[in-house]
Amino acid sequence: MLAGRALTRDSPSVTSSADAPSTPSKSPRRPAWAGRNYTLLATSAFITALGANGALIASAFAVLESGGDGGDVGLVAAARTLFLVIFLLVGGAVADRLPRHHVMVAANALNFFSQGAFALLVLMGDPQLWQMMVLSALGGMGQAFFSPAAEGMLMASVTGEQASRAFALFRMAMSGAAVAGAALGGALVAAFGPGWVLAVDAAAFAVAGALRCFLDVSHIAPREPGGGLLSDMRDGWREFVSRPWLWGIVAQFSVVVAVVGAAEAVFGPLVARDELGGAGPWGFALGAFGVGTILGGLLMMRWKPKRLLFAATLSVFSLALPSAALAVPVPLPALVAVMFVSGVTIEIFGVSWITALHQEIPEEKLSRVSAYDWFGSVAMVPIATALAGPAESAFGRSASLWGCAALVVVATTAVLFVPDVRRLRRRESTPITGDPAAGRADVVGVVDSVMGAEIGAAATRDATPPR
Repeated sequence: MLAGRALTRDSPSVTSSADAPSTPSKSPRRPAWAGRNYTLLATSAFITALGANGALIASAFAVLESGGDGGDVGLVAAARTLFLVIFLLVGGAVADRLPRHHVMVAANALNFFSQGAFALLVLMGDPQLWQMMVLSALGGMGQAFFSPAAEGMLMASVTGEQASRAFALFRMAMSGAAVAGAALGGALVAAFGPGWVLAVDAAAFAVAGALRCFLDVSHIAPREPGGGLLSDMRDGWREFVSRPWLWGIVAQFSVVVAVVGAAEAVFGPLVARDELGGAGPWGFALGAFGVGTILGGLLMMRWKPKRLLFAATLSVFSLALPSAALAVPVPLPALVAVMFVSGVTIEIFGVSWITALHQEIPEEKLSRVSAYDWFGSVAMVPIATALAGPAESAFGRSASLWGCAALVVVATTAVLFVPDVRRLRRRESTPITGDPAAGRADVVGVVDSVMGAEIGAAATRDATPPR
């Protein structure tokens, strides 16, 4: 959800890639804005997203096949989320102190070893619940350090008018990987068992980490020494709270993500079981959401709303629709349509949000701001999912779902009262001429096999930044 490096900055510590010497891209299929770093980041992220979405299914079945129940599955998932939340702010500060690509590779190494050990335990048979919880927690810790560094690196890899298109294409690739990874993961779990799927995910982390070793940071000056890790975290907090639009939308999404997560993780499967015919129809509805995110990304490669955050916030109202549809409940075709629309609109928000951050936040503070954004977005999810069951018992399932929908509408309406949310405008700037190392990397061709169709199509269009 994050993205932000200001194209014009006063900071002397970073040289914009637009100002650095550039070499024309040697690949006719890659547009000028898809330079070396962007290409490597997109390729490696696509690979890990494929593995990770399959591993989500595999880890749940690994717990169940070891004799666990639904509560045990929740404990393993909660261990990952808990360590993600605990270490996020530290991870953001570390990523702004050290070279971000070093932090990313180290986090990938941790995920490789933790997921590889998980796979080995499952393949050897009889994994213990505490072992799976520990390894899941290590995976959450790796994500806590990786995510702020990766988002800061992504936002620093593009500049100018092409940023919006670049972010839209990146998010679209991740949406495609999520859909394909979940489908492929489910099929592989059924065919070969969860252990082998977890092993494939570990291998994906190894390949992605190797690709990220080729990131070029020669145009970024070394970080100036700060006053310590806690000082950097406080500095990030000051940066965060000094912008009402920033903390206002993060507060909004702490509510939105929590209640939407509870509706889809807890209430959705129950409604599907009792009213829609089981897991198959629910999976079909979730698939429609994934297709919507891909088409939303395509839309945002062309549309550049002038009032970034106003357009983004208006799109969030539609996230109340799935909860309302489940509360009725509507027939499956209507639910599929609702999920599709919410998938499209979440990409309108996502691309607009990351573009606003890219435009407004100084490069040297991107990872810390990203960490506060992540923290705000995920911190309330475990609480909401834990309270979903008691809420159903106290108020009934339909009333609880209507409450989820109402909270989305109230939180989104409230943030529209922040003046900068309504007024912040896209700043047009000099078009990007390419990444400093564009055309010099032999490995950039990897993306053609991963995202060739979209990159090739983008090359034929005039560049439009993702916001």
